[in-house]
Amino acid sequence: MLVVSYKKLWKLLIDRDMNKQDLQVLAKISPSSVAKLSKHQNVSMDVLLKICSALRVNVEDIMEFVPAAVSEDGRQPQ
Repeated sequence: MLVVSYKKLWKLLIDRDMNKQDLQVLAKISPSSVAKLSKHQNVSMDVLLKICSALRVNVEDIMEFVPAAVSEDGRQPQ
C-alpha cells in the first residue's frame, strides 16, 4: 500500500527560507489544509494546485507516494 508524503514540500520551504504560515498566506490555503499536509493526510487537488502555482513548481516537486510503514506484527496502519 502506498501513502502520500509531503517531505519534498517541507524541504522546498526550508530551501526557500519559508515556514508553514508563509506557505498558507502565499498559496491562500486554510490552516486546516496546512495541518493535513503536516500529518501527510489527503488534501484536495485544488489545494495542491494552489501550492504549485504559488511556489511555481510541479506537483511531483512537493509530494510523492511512498510505501506505508508496516508494524512489527506485519499489519499496515489504518
